[in-house]
Amino acid sequence: MNGFGINIDEINCGSVIVSINIDPAKHFNHRGICHGGVLTALTDDVTGVTGASVGAAVATLNFNMNFIKSVRNAGMLYVKSKVWHHGHLTMVIEAEMYDDKHTLSATILATMFIAYRFAEIPEKW
Repeated sequence: MNGFGINIDEINCGSVIVSINIDPAKHFNHRGICHGGVLTALTDDVTGVTGASVGAAVATLNFNMNFIKSVRNAGMLYVKSKVWHHGHLTMVIEAEMYDDKHTLSATILATMFIAYRFAEIPEKW
């Protein structure tokens, strides 16, 4: 998806799963855990793709991320999202981040501004 190594694994109307293969040499901080910036970048990517899945080009107004458990090992990290609210100007997206053993790492709630609509992507499909 970008130079960060984020993959789009699944897209449905209003829900998305993205992943990243955590590499300690690239993604860990000086304390030996995955840097929070990596986790927030993954979050920002999933919200943008989730908005696009319902035909909306979105920009982040606000997101809250609750870090539940540190990511301390190499391996796949996933974020599964869904649209909670799809208004005319805003969208609310909920997401959960977990590793390949299904250990919850973070919960996310994001409010997105709908900048415009993609003509080629329907709101419902």
